Amino acid sequence: MKYINYNFIFSNLILLFSLFKWSFHPIEDAVVPDFNLLNTTGKFVSLKDYPDAKGFIIVFTCNHCPFAKLYPSRLNSLNKKYTALNVPLIAISSTDTTQYEDDSYAKMIEKATTEKFNFPYLYDGNQNVAKSYNAQKTPHAFIIWKNKGQWVVKYNGAIDDNGAEPEKVQQHYVADAVDALLSRKPIKTKETKSIGCQIHFRK
Repeated sequence: MKYINYNFIFSNLILLFSLFKWSFHPIEDAVVPDFNLLNTTGKFVSLKDYPDAKGFIIVFTCNHCPFAKLYPSRLNSLNKKYTALNVPLIAISSTDTTQYEDDSYAKMIEKATTEKFNFPYLYDGNQNVAKSYNAQKTPHAFIIWKNKGQWVVKYNGAIDDNGAEPEKVQQHYVADAVDALLSRKPIKTKETKSIGCQIHFRK
């Protein structure tokens, strides 16, 4: 009878699970690079374009996702409030446009105009920025903060706890985290599960 080493199998399953988990969630205080992406205005936008920024609210979103469609007005409100406090919001679309034509750059321009976006809506055509953040869903929010000249992830996950009914939101995850950072207080919730459509990465 062939001997099966269950301890070996179990330990390798634990290792694979750890690698899987790491690949989908940025390590706390992970450093993320700057980017240079095309805005719907026709201009390129980088983090370095905001020399006075203390941090950023980075939201990976798209046109086609029903859940992402629930948030434009809330994104406008977040940007209006926190840009004045040197924490602007930037939205990025990284969806594979070969699968979803609604997420083409031309359609992004239409949406930004129709929804009256007051924030940059950037096209991540090669999907490299989404990969560098380990972004998974639309919408998937990240708060990054300047630390010794680098941009460090301080929060990632959902924008709040109720996409469908904004008037019933109990937890304002992004706003609460930014408020804590501005007040130099600990963030109570540093990571939540982002809910929405999966970002499909081209092979």
